[in-house]
Amino acid sequence: MLEDGDRLVVHTLPGTSGVRVHLFHGLASDADSETMRRTADVLAAHGHSVWAANHRGCGAGRGLAARPYHSGSSADLAAVLAASRADGPALVHLALGFSLSGNALLLMAAEQRAPWLRGLISVNPPVDRARASVDIHRGACRLYELRFLWLLRRALNERKQDGLARRTYRIPLRASLREFDDLYTAPEGGFTSGADYYARCSAGPRLNEITTPGVILTAADDPFVDPVAYSGLALPANLLLHVEPSGGHVAYLERHGVRARPWLDGALVHYVEALLG
Repeated sequence: MLEDGDRLVVHTLPGTSGVRVHLFHGLASDADSETMRRTADVLAAHGHSVWAANHRGCGAGRGLAARPYHSGSSADLAAVLAASRADGPALVHLALGFSLSGNALLLMAAEQRAPWLRGLISVNPPVDRARASVDIHRGACRLYELRFLWLLRRALNERKQDGLARRTYRIPLRASLREFDDLYTAPEGGFTSGADYYARCSAGPRLNEITTPGVILTAADDPFVDPVAYSGLALPANLLLHVEPSGGHVAYLERHGVRARPWLDGALVHYVEALLG
């Protein structure tokens, strides 16, 4: 239960290692996505307990939240972590966020909402939200944008069907994500505009405030989170930036003969063990 009355659903896996890893999914996804399930399985195989959280209204949490989640939902992540710590005070706690949640996780760490966290891993986070909103609208990336918008419109319709919509929003069929954030995310999230939302919820300018040990993993060929966004940013010594030459946006496949397998699984296990060590 969150402070405003909305509720989140978290899927759990038991473990024997004394370590619990918390997983947070990306935009228009949920805890049952392939990436989340695969990551949970590989961590559980190493003995770790896993909490995989659904953001507001996502997955099994449909109908339980009136407000939307967004890149600045750091308080929601902190609430999940606080509940987990209360449930397992003797455990070592780590957090892992994909894409949008990766940014929210970095923001949460900068705000010192869970200073007791042993470590964090942020995968392909859009730390410059304004830049990402421009990049995803260009060329072939527009296909990603249109898919996100289709999923976001579906979520809006579901909230309306569930009787949770506080007002009606009309999103043009050819809208951009920037327009969606102007028309919906900003007013529902308490921001004056999409630009205000981007400015207040981009983790990039606040990375130097993070004291929790952590890793930012991204790819040089990410179609809409350009690693150039990190140039000029001050990263503290406790935060490692890993830019993989290829991997797209949370894909990271490696070739083995004619087959390809997820490279990300091994990388995440490696960094979890490194943070524990």
